[in-house]
Amino acid sequence: MSYPKPEDLGGGIWSVPVPIPGNPLAYTLVYALEGPRGPVLVDAGWEHEDAWSALRDGLASFGMNVADVSGVVVTHYHPDHAGLAGRVREASGAWIAMHQADAEVIRLFRGMVEQDAERTWVRGTLARAGAEEDELASHSAREHIDPPAQPDRELADGELVDLPGRRLRVVWTPGHSPGHICLHLEDGDRIFTGDHVLPRITPHIGLYPYDLPDVDPLGDFLGSLGRVAGLTAGEVLPAHQHRFHGLAERAHAIIGHHEDRLTEVTELLSREPATLWQLASGMHWRHGWDAMNITARQMAAGEAAAHLRVLERRGVARRDGAGDPIRFVLN
Repeated sequence: MSYPKPEDLGGGIWSVPVPIPGNPLAYTLVYALEGPRGPVLVDAGWEHEDAWSALRDGLASFGMNVADVSGVVVTHYHPDHAGLAGRVREASGAWIAMHQADAEVIRLFRGMVEQDAERTWVRGTLARAGAEEDELASHSAREHIDPPAQPDRELADGELVDLPGRRLRVVWTPGHSPGHICLHLEDGDRIFTGDHVLPRITPHIGLYPYDLPDVDPLGDFLGSLGRVAGLTAGEVLPAHQHRFHGLAERAHAIIGHHEDRLTEVTELLSREPATLWQLASGMHWRHGWDAMNITARQMAAGEAAAHLRVLERRGVARRDGAGDPIRFVLN
């Protein structure tokens, strides 16, 4: 597979494509920002030898040494963004920073891995969603991905990143993850959007566990999109695909996409009560339900659950009793 080359974007910013082995996203765009104590990275890439070589060699092509990196700002905890942050810290002594909500997620995941609780926890959520026995067995055979490194610094909305001479402000944009952040370079007319706003695709918005109360990731995401749509930034620097202009237009297009999905779920429920698994299997996906492995089905069900939660909050749908698996109906 061919990748774009590392690029000097001007204004003391460089981009380095870091491969994601075996993933259709292909690569994460890691950005390096010039700083007086050494470059600061926005994201780091997947933990893999090929990814490490690409990051190291990409920085070297601009005359930078990974050992000189002073900090890594992680837009969110997912492994294609945070995976190499720990290795960069080991090589350079750099600090790692992310939003406090995602730092808490990493603490939770690390505790579950240590207690070998994750597999049981996820299996239970799949069963309550209506997954079949063969699907549950398939999930039990999955390999674990180690959680990323715990950050040294926890960021809050509106905070300026430790990058002297620049104004890189944290914009909390929950949805894709609880602590996802965009980074608004106020002195450079640019915004780093991570996975929040991408030029041609939409990020995965899922609810996990599917019946977790008092959280609304899609509702949070839609609100976050409305917020960034109001920011002034000439160029958008996402973590995947390519740079683009027109932040507000793209944000509103993504909102429209999810409103269409909400209509689709409503129409499915109008036919008959359904479990989450039945709803997910009836929705339209890029690859059909029958072609999905258990991981893809689990993610599809997470998206269906997130859309159902919005419909519940809007008073459109509700749970039908307390059966197991849980069924949903229209109000």
